[in-house]
Amino acid sequence: MRRARFRRTRRASAVTLVSALTLTALAACGTSSSGDNNGGDGSKGGGSSDPTAPLDPKTKVTLTIDCMPPAAKAAELKEWKEDVAEFNKTYPNVTIEGRSTPGQCLEPPRFTAMLKAKSQPDVFYTYFTDLPQVLSEDGAADITAYVNDKSVPLLKDIDPNVLDSLKQDGKLYGLPTSNYTMGLLVNRKLFKDAGLNPDAPPRTWEEVRAAAKKIAGLGNGVAGFGEYSAGNTGGWHFTAQMYSVGGDVVDASGTKAAFNNDLGKQVARNLHAMRWEDDSMGKTQLLKWGDLQKQIATDKLGMFLAAPDDIAYMVQQLGAKYENFGMGPIPGGRNTLAGGNNYMIKKGISGDKIKAAVAWLTFKNLTVGKGQFDWARTKQDALPVGVPQPNFWLNGSKATDDAARLANATMPVANFKAFMDNPVAGKAEPPKAQEVYKVLDNVMSGLLTNKDADIDKLLATAETQVNQVLANQ
Repeated sequence: MRRARFRRTRRASAVTLVSALTLTALAACGTSSSGDNNGGDGSKGGGSSDPTAPLDPKTKVTLTIDCMPPAAKAAELKEWKEDVAEFNKTYPNVTIEGRSTPGQCLEPPRFTAMLKAKSQPDVFYTYFTDLPQVLSEDGAADITAYVNDKSVPLLKDIDPNVLDSLKQDGKLYGLPTSNYTMGLLVNRKLFKDAGLNPDAPPRTWEEVRAAAKKIAGLGNGVAGFGEYSAGNTGGWHFTAQMYSVGGDVVDASGTKAAFNNDLGKQVARNLHAMRWEDDSMGKTQLLKWGDLQKQIATDKLGMFLAAPDDIAYMVQQLGAKYENFGMGPIPGGRNTLAGGNNYMIKKGISGDKIKAAVAWLTFKNLTVGKGQFDWARTKQDALPVGVPQPNFWLNGSKATDDAARLANATMPVANFKAFMDNPVAGKAEPPKAQEVYKVLDNVMSGLLTNKDADIDKLLATAETQVNQVLANQ
């Protein structure tokens, strides 16, 4: 799901950069990149035609890179500049041209137009779910041969499920920046006020329903549990709930809807009962991303399904306090919806530019203790530390990164203990996710706005429409 919210790369003194750095702030991510995007080599000195060979520090290339933090995010931009300067100590001849976009970097219409015009930068930002669209436009280079234990030293410690999200037919097309799995976000104050234990959030949907009734019983316009039902976010969350009870929305073949069954009816009936029998979901519906965050940040909502970085967004953008929130695993616990974002490399650029891009992405996003994982610096720059995301490290890298986050935490990480100690297997979003979610919005809005909703009809109609969407792949 596209999520326009707290900056996913995570993250004020001026920094003097080496001469190799050029920062070009453009009005859109999707303007033409410089250099050799039509297939010319465009590099000078030191290059090697062997994709498995490491980047020679003498190689001269210029890389255009998406989504440099805008000036309005002074601390994040400061860190970006610092990272470019540090990177250039090893690769002094790689010029980084960062591009920033006011507002949301990856807006769907702009992204689609950029791909069709072949105007994406050399290194461009995408969500995991964008891979089919990018490949349908022949937009990304196959980087399989360029990614190995030498070019990405911690490759073996990256969750293979995350890397699999960036593969098709065994070929790798991107490197991850962040990932998330959804859990149950709770308002600790309202839990305590209702006599509930915020350190032990509900683990089943029956427990969610019971807790929501108690929280709604506080009165004063407080809702116990919230859900989306507009802007494709309702379908996104219906999918998450289906996953949580062991169901799916699209079958394993990717060609047929899989929610018009007993599990789908179970999810739908539970939501309808909470809304109309219990009156625990509030009167205002047709909510989309951002609405529930405002409600819980102002102590008007007890809990909702979310990814961990919602907390940082609410603190940074809505003035909330970290200590007022906690997280538990998704109720049901069978599976949870997983997603994330990454960078891809434009098809047609030279092998040396691909090597330089892999080297930059490795330094910036895939090195424990460096780049986005320099938690001591993040804390010093007054940016959040302690959100359990990104969470793609395994083995020794995970232990080292976890320890550094804890040592530099700017929030009470104990509030997320239930979420971290009880991981739920993540499942990727369905094929044609946005179109499927748009259809399933109708199910959610029907359940939450119509007391007399015909659940069987809602699901049957949505099934027919999703099957039509999938037939047009």
